[in-house]
Amino acid sequence: MAQSRVAVGSDLVEVDLGGRRVRVPKGGLYDTYRMDTDLDAVARDPRVRSVDFFRALRKAEVRTPIGPTRTPNFYYAMSRAQVTYLAPTKALRSRLPDELDPLQLAPGVGLFSVVFFRYDVCDIDFYAEATVGIAVRPARHGMLGTVDLLSSLANDAMHAYVLSLPVNTEIAQIRGHDAYGFPKWVTDIDVDIDVRRTEARVANDDGGTDIAIDVATPTQRPVTSGRSVSTLTSYTRLGGAWNATLSQTNVLSTGSTLWPRDVPLELGSGRLSDDVRSLRPIHALRFDVATEAQNALHVPVPVSVREREPRR
Repeated sequence: MAQSRVAVGSDLVEVDLGGRRVRVPKGGLYDTYRMDTDLDAVARDPRVRSVDFFRALRKAEVRTPIGPTRTPNFYYAMSRAQVTYLAPTKALRSRLPDELDPLQLAPGVGLFSVVFFRYDVCDIDFYAEATVGIAVRPARHGMLGTVDLLSSLANDAMHAYVLSLPVNTEIAQIRGHDAYGFPKWVTDIDVDIDVRRTEARVANDDGGTDIAIDVATPTQRPVTSGRSVSTLTSYTRLGGAWNATLSQTNVLSTGSTLWPRDVPLELGSGRLSDDVRSLRPIHALRFDVATEAQNALHVPVPVSVREREPRR
């Protein structure tokens, strides 16, 4: 499996991130451009199919808890593997804040996902991450749950609450935690996804396995850039208030298996595996792998959520 940590002895440089000193690759995209990356330079990278998706997205400078930055954060070449599970809504609701409701596929049944990401070319340089997230109804929903579900599926626009999101670089952890409000920490993560095999492993605090997967990659089909762009809105608490973070994914090569019989997700000891067990998965609904994709991650914006009495 490809090693996804920056190797010891790599040429690193320290940069300031909201008053904190962070090491990044010397001469890398962040060191060179500070989030204002030259798209023409990226287009010359053989790992990047095209930058057309990003030319239509204008960056803006904004103030964040880690200082001024430019948004969106662009991921020019990435891959991801996602296992979506059916789970009892009672278990899902027990892990959600009172203001959010699980999205129901059927009465008493909702969804959560385990996702592994590898970012080969990105504004903040190479890194990998993994997540466990619960599918939720839109924050200010007023429709029936079935209508929310059909609307989300029809528009390929899902909403989620993230339980855990470990990464393997300092800059990804600080930006994700301090500026976005995500539950991020740094650990060893290996992700290797190609047309033949999907392998990933996240280490726990002791260096053992927290969660891992090793499975054949579903047959991939190429997609024209811009033809399959999905959105994910994630809700986080930041500065004592609710915020929504928009992520736009441009899929370039993908494959799926519905009702997969064998998705060998290995649960070990750690925060990710504890999260999965707490959600009491019933059965895997889908296994999706995109060996080639791109993403634009926007900074969080304040959002109004439904207020309610705490659950008992």
